Amino acid sequence: METVRVFIENEAGSDKKSNYDEKTLEYVKTVKVSRKYPYPYGFIIGTTSGDGDNVDCYVITERKLQQGSTVECEPVGMMQQKEDGMQDSNVLASLKYEKAQITESIRNELKDFVLNVFAGIEGKRMEVGDFLGREEALSFIKKCTD
Repeated sequence: METVRVFIENEAGSDKKSNYDEKTLEYVKTVKVSRKYPYPYGFIIGTTSGDGDNVDCYVITERKLQQGSTVECEPVGMMQQKEDGMQDSNVLASLKYEKAQITESIRNELKDFVLNVFAGIEGKRMEVGDFLGREEALSFIKKCTD
């Protein structure tokens, strides 16, 4: 498995968090968050992670990807994360024909976003752990494939 299909829930530059039923891809609702998404964000189709949702994914690109679209991507890394004490890691991917490098600047931008996106939601706890490489991301996806 070199590529994955990512469903885009949230567009880069938007402070709206859209939620979709991750198995049927039907729109559910949109809520406002305290930070704008730094990169297109969604989930990998055909996966289920430990929290019962699909594997979350940021697409590291400058291209505008539309909410509700599906794109072919290559995993390039993974950001370990906990949400309310539960492991909820995010795969970092590039569009199939782009080659994204996960730089220190990108790591800092993602970490700042995750730690602050739910500011103002009482009781919400977010933690960012290590950034892992491509092989760890591929292994994680394989483990979570339906």
